[in-house]
Parts: sequence; C-alpha cells; structure tokens
Amino acid sequence: MFDFFRTGHIAFVHLFYINLVLSIVIVFFQRREPRAVWTWLLALNFLPVVGIILYLLIGQDYRKSKMFKIKNVEDSISKAAIKQEKFFANNDRVLNDPYTKDYQRQMQYNLMSGGSLMTMKNTLKVFNDGNDKFDALIEDIKNAEEYIHLQYYIIKNDYLFRNISRELIKKADEGVEVRVLFDGMGGRFMSKKILDNMKAHKIKIGVFFPAALGKINFRINYRNHRKIAVIDGKIGYVGGFNIGKEYVDGSKKFGHWRDTHLRIVGEAVNGLELRFGLDWNYATKEDIFNSDKYFKPLEEMNILPENGDDVLRMQIISSGPDSETKLIRDNYIEIINNAKDHVYIHTPYFIPDEAFMSALNVAARSGVDVRLMIPCMPDHPFVYSATLSWAGTLLEAGGKVYKYDKGFLHAKSVMADGKVACVGTANMDIRSFELNFEVNAMIYDEEVTTELEDNFMRDIYDSKEYTFDMYRNRSLLQRIKEQVSRLLSPLL
Repeated sequence: MFDFFRTGHIAFVHLFYINLVLSIVIVFFQRREPRAVWTWLLALNFLPVVGIILYLLIGQDYRKSKMFKIKNVEDSISKAAIKQEKFFANNDRVLNDPYTKDYQRQMQYNLMSGGSLMTMKNTLKVFNDGNDKFDALIEDIKNAEEYIHLQYYIIKNDYLFRNISRELIKKADEGVEVRVLFDGMGGRFMSKKILDNMKAHKIKIGVFFPAALGKINFRINYRNHRKIAVIDGKIGYVGGFNIGKEYVDGSKKFGHWRDTHLRIVGEAVNGLELRFGLDWNYATKEDIFNSDKYFKPLEEMNILPENGDDVLRMQIISSGPDSETKLIRDNYIEIINNAKDHVYIHTPYFIPDEAFMSALNVAARSGVDVRLMIPCMPDHPFVYSATLSWAGTLLEAGGKVYKYDKGFLHAKSVMADGKVACVGTANMDIRSFELNFEVNAMIYDEEVTTELEDNFMRDIYDSKEYTFDMYRNRSLLQRIKEQVSRLLSPLL
C-alpha cells in the first residue's frame, strides 16, 4: 500500500513539473491569442494527463516566420511591391480609379504586408457545383502544353482522383511536367499504388507535413488547407473544393455539396503560382523559382492594363502560421469595416476571434445588413455547437443567420455592397486565421461581386432562417453544449 501511494506521489510530482514547464512555454514563448492561452492553461491544469496528450498532438507551436522565405523570391516581390507602391502614389489613372479611392488602404496593406501584387488583366469564372468545376479542370489539364501544378488539402482514393490521375499520366507521357502536392493529414489515405504509378510516369509528388510514424502526425494542428491548380501559368483555380466524389456527387449523410471555386485567367495566376512554388519548395526542397518557365519576373509586371482593356482587379492573398500578419482575416475585417449597405458571409465553420466578431457587431449595430449563412447540419458536432453560439452573438447585435438546407455548405466568402469580395479556402474560424495555411482571392469588381451576392440570395431560398427567438428559446442542453464548445473553441 505504501509503494502504491509512493508511486502515485512521484507520478503526481512529475505531472506537476511537466504542466509547469508547458505552461511557461505557452505563456512566454509562444505567440497565441489570450483566449487560447487561458484555454490551454485550463486544459493542462484541470485535465493534466489529457491536457498533456492534447498539447503533444495539437498544441505545439511550429510557427516560424522564415519557413517559406527564399531570398531571390523575396527580392523580386520587394522590387515589384516598391514599383506598385509608386504607381499607387503617382499615377493619375490609378488615383482616379474609383476602386483605388475606396479600397486603397486595403490594397496597400496586402501589397506591403503580404507581397500581394495588384493585378488588373484578368477574367474569372465562378463555380458553385463540383461537376462543373472538375469538368473544367480536367479539360484544362487535357489542353496543357508545358506544365500542371495541383495542390489540394484532401485527395481521396475514388473515381474522381483516378480520372484526374489518368489524365495527368497522359500529359506526363506527352512531356508535360506535372507536380501534385497534398497535405499530410488530408491525404493520409492516398493509395500508394496510384502514387507509385504516377511517379513511374515521372509525375512529381509532394507531401506537406507528412506523418512521422506511420499514420501518426505530430503536426496535426498545422494543415495546408490550400487548393490551387495552375496550368501553363495561364489558368489558375482557387476555392473550397477538395478532390473526392462527395464534392461532385454529394453524400448520403450531407447530400448536395455547396461550395465556391474560381477559375482565373490572367495576371493573378502568377500569385497562385508563387504560392504553390513556395509550398512545393518547402515540402520537396525542389527550387522551381530559378526557371522563367514558371514565373514572370514580378518586378516587370505592370499594374495598368492598356486603355480599353477589360479590367478585373484582384490580389492573391495567403496566410498561415508562418505569416507575421493574419492577412486573410484582416481582409475579411476590412471588408466588413468598409461596408456601407450590406455584408454577406458564407462559411461552414463560424468560430471568430475577438477582432472579427467585434467588426461584425459594430457593422450590424450601425445599420449595415449583415447576413451569415452556415450549414444546417454538423460534420463536427463540437465545432457546430460553437458555431451556433457565435451565430447567436451576431443575432443579438441585429444580424441575420441562415442555415443552408439543401445539403452541406462548404463555401468560404465575404461580399459587400456589390463591389468587393474575398473568396478562397479560409473559413471564418480561429483555425483558418491562425493555424491553417490558406489562400484567397481578393476581388475588387462589381460584376463578379454581384454574381457572388446573387448566388448568396439564391441560397437563401434553400435555407431556413435562424431567428433571435429560436436562439433565445433553445433548450438547456443545447445552451450547455454551446457554452462548453465555445469555451473550448480555441482548441477546435
């Protein structure tokens, strides 16, 4: 009996010192939001064993600002940014452009903080249906002449990827260079047979943050959530669709899959290529930046199209744990802060940080028509309960909330005033703001924004409004679930 108590005492002392060390690391050596710090401290001290395991799996801070820095790329971006800054300051056509007047601060912030060049020579197509998106992508793959770069968070072993891989193999056999990059968690069930066959046809494969021990991944909390495709440097794709049959055919559980994806032709494709190249270099150590085949010299890009050309203003913005700023979140907030009439938001997960929620509350209480659309069913119960809790906060401020009822809503977009939109891979949650590697298109264009807003309004017909009375009259059990989930939201 004495040995039992002695062993228990030693274990308790060891746990105490481990928790103390981890607490010191979290408070003094990691860059976290105060809410996340307190949540981790509570988890470690009130659930010592569980808290330590959770920290080892999802709590470690791998953030390093130099992760994706390449000297020659940095120099090129800096030169291009300086050139564009001079254009913003001195060129009459830029100064007289209505979008430059209204959104110059946002454009400059993206340029100087994220190296996100302003491009104007673009055309764009919006996809809401997976069949249409993948039909277009496969057709572009078939027509590729020089190279194909694909990057997805999730790639599943089903007929859709088999169809895509067959087309990639055909192009590789024709001499087209093909690179495929996927996340170590999202692609953990990829077929080795299919990958080996692709490699045998000289297709290059990259895995971002691969598992260290079999299927165990100690960097599980840091996921490359980006979905990028670039064909010949001329055509680019970015948005919410992963590669899997449910994104095309729906599923028994969720039904129809509602997402938003963009097909871009023009100068903005260079921004997607740059993002892919940095991620590819990190995952494979292959530097593809020295080839003019993939990248135009950025400093030679001209912000101004010729007179008479169609203009579609766009910046490709990205963020992640390697970033010094939360660039995508900041753009969402800037859109909300600048809105004068309305803001429409699609997101599958709504777990905002304090700054994002404050911007929405101020807008709603100032008379701006703020509308949020979320799924009607959860794919992650805890996350959905937290989403409903934060949606209730928006209802209290006077905003409107809709639950998409036709299937599963996976689109990530913020649109305002029929003038400006931000669309891509980043959800409106802490994970996308701080932990995931994300990429979005920042669009300054009335025609495209109006199309996106019209899609939102059509989605309302396939939704049920979640009213303030519904929120106020929810059951005690639901209130408890929401409060617990909200408390744990920094860990979700």
